Amino acid sequence: MTKSKKNPVIHAPKGVPDYIPPVSPEFLAVRDGFTHQAHLAGYEHIELPIFEETTLFARGVGESTDVVSKEMYTFEDRGGRSVTLRPEGTAGVMRAVIEHGLDRGQLPVKLVYAGPCFRYERPQAGRYRQLQQVGVEAIGVDDPALDAEVIALADRCFRSIGLQGYRLELTSLGDHTCRPEYRKKLQEFLFALPLDEETRRRAEINPLRILDDKRESVREMTAEAPLMLDYLSAETREHFETVTGLLDDLGVAYEINPRMVRGLDYYTKTCFEFVHDGLGAQSGIGGGGRYDGLMAELGGQELSGIGFGLGVDRALLALQTEKLTVGAGNRVDFYGIALGAEAKRAMVKIIHQLRVAGLRADMAYGDRGLKGAMKGASRAGARFALVLGDQELASQSIAVKDLDAHTQQEVTLHGLEVFLAEQLKTPAPGPA
Repeated sequence: MTKSKKNPVIHAPKGVPDYIPPVSPEFLAVRDGFTHQAHLAGYEHIELPIFEETTLFARGVGESTDVVSKEMYTFEDRGGRSVTLRPEGTAGVMRAVIEHGLDRGQLPVKLVYAGPCFRYERPQAGRYRQLQQVGVEAIGVDDPALDAEVIALADRCFRSIGLQGYRLELTSLGDHTCRPEYRKKLQEFLFALPLDEETRRRAEINPLRILDDKRESVREMTAEAPLMLDYLSAETREHFETVTGLLDDLGVAYEINPRMVRGLDYYTKTCFEFVHDGLGAQSGIGGGGRYDGLMAELGGQELSGIGFGLGVDRALLALQTEKLTVGAGNRVDFYGIALGAEAKRAMVKIIHQLRVAGLRADMAYGDRGLKGAMKGASRAGARFALVLGDQELASQSIAVKDLDAHTQQEVTLHGLEVFLAEQLKTPAPGPA
């Protein structure tokens, strides 16, 4: 008989992280904590498609951006249509708002979403090809108070999970009234520099993007470039000063960064980014801004909007650098241990009833002895072990072991649910 070859192990695609226990509870705590903060501010959930027509991102994000020109996962479906895995969420939200007429109701439309985005980048710590985001969009009102709300909400999201070692950078990118003059001045400056052919081509399409170039040589050449903040119109300057004044009132600390561009073409006026220096090169943990012309560009009304995208992956890495833990807790509160076949049959029913009652419960499987089953209770992080054997069955009772207090008491099966629910109201004892 010939020996069959072992099938090779299949790994996750490069740059696509798995979140498994014990990290997955932290992932959920960050993602759900962010969305909870948005719900507190009146943002409603929207579930977006994973892929959209490629045209949506070409028009919405901007063909000159690295996202569209270099990083998108684009392919033809079986009908010959070009579709793209979403690289970001704002364009998809705007498409849904237009398509379903949400902009015809009460304004602003306030939406929150969560899920993966996809970008073909060189994988490294904090930069993934599948990245997890939580985002909000507030669409339909051009009000600096709304800008301040969105920025303060993002700040509150990070603070809600305990992060402190980050800073908020803020600027204004102007609007159609002042961007043309600034564009002209910036191009005059850039075209006088010894730029390579590709960089010069980008300067012709969107000169602002050159200020976002990460190459040290380009950064040195553009150190004295004209800045958008010096060319703001009276209206956009007043808008920006109102935003900063409101952030001062709310106690949200910020730094003005006049060279901030961000990587997407649709931003206008207020633009912001949260930076955590503990993450090295991939220091951005979230950001966003206002986008005055995006809805019209996608075929909708001339309505403004503002939003942000927060990186769940980056937030987890930032928590690690600050040696913080969130979401770590017991997998279950109660762990059933049955000693014998009849006891196991009864325990299956008990655990089921506890779950129906809304209590977190699991049990030992595989006919392990008491010692091995108690180790399982410990690994599950249970506060209580429920032990049922022939003696307990005969008396219609169950032994409830408090694994933190190291105590035990007998409880009747009839009153078990009420008793256990009451036990959860009592905090677990702290360390001696």
